[in-house]
Amino acid sequence: MTRRTESAVTARSFTSLAMREVLGSFCTGVVIVTAVGDEPLGFTCQSFTSLSLDPPLISFSPALTSTTWPRIRKIGTFCVNVLAENHPELSTKFARSGTDKYAGVEWTPSPKGSPILDGVVAWIDCTVWAEHDGGDHTIVIGEVHDLASDLQQHPLLFYRGNYPQRPFAQGGNA
Repeated sequence: MTRRTESAVTARSFTSLAMREVLGSFCTGVVIVTAVGDEPLGFTCQSFTSLSLDPPLISFSPALTSTTWPRIRKIGTFCVNVLAENHPELSTKFARSGTDKYAGVEWTPSPKGSPILDGVVAWIDCTVWAEHDGGDHTIVIGEVHDLASDLQQHPLLFYRGNYPQRPFAQGGNA
């Protein structure tokens, strides 16, 4: 029989910082959600997942403080761009507010017109299906209309607040 050790986070020491630290132990991919209104829009998001095959749905969760998500919601269509391992600067660029996120960024329109950023691992063209309260985030569900991937690319990973350096260099394909 294996004996459980006491958790480093107890009910008495639970804080949002502790939660961020513990959940940061789960490695995620990084996406940029894009759309085109009067201008191209986009923001970086790491809380993204596949949700359903029938119907085809995905989910991501922008912060309530996002100024970009409400603008994309109004448009109703968006593209999820799965970043490649060589895109940490692009991730950082689209995470900032008040800058020209598309300066020097090449893209082509998706079938629904949203930006597909050059060199991404995959893209998923969607419309807004539903939104739900998620505490300090909004849980967005998108209906998938089209998608593609580049099997030669490796994804950008986010782990414990950083982008691990070349996680696929020694292990070959994922």
